[in-house]
Amino acid sequence: MTRKIIKLSELPAFDMAEHLPDEQAIAEYLTIVLEENDPAALADALGTVARARGMTDIAKASGITREALYKALRPNANPRFDTISRVCAALGVKLVAQPIHTQEATHS
Repeated sequence: MTRKIIKLSELPAFDMAEHLPDEQAIAEYLTIVLEENDPAALADALGTVARARGMTDIAKASGITREALYKALRPNANPRFDTISRVCAALGVKLVAQPIHTQEATHS
């Protein structure tokens, strides 16, 4: 039995945007990113989700120009909260605050 050797350069690049079929997947992805507590990672993740849904459609729904979205949601960007809020609304998701420590953990 002969094994075919696959070169790393021959593998297709992974694009998370191709794996976000619905709002549930988008919400789960953003929740994971939010747990990293990294604003730049959140901006990048929102950009990925916007690409998955169609940047032009998200731009129209959010009232932000397409070019401004690309700029605000690029890796290592630091978008304003208003931009994040408008993009989330256009994507059909919302950010939710949760306590860091549960009461059970505090009382034990």
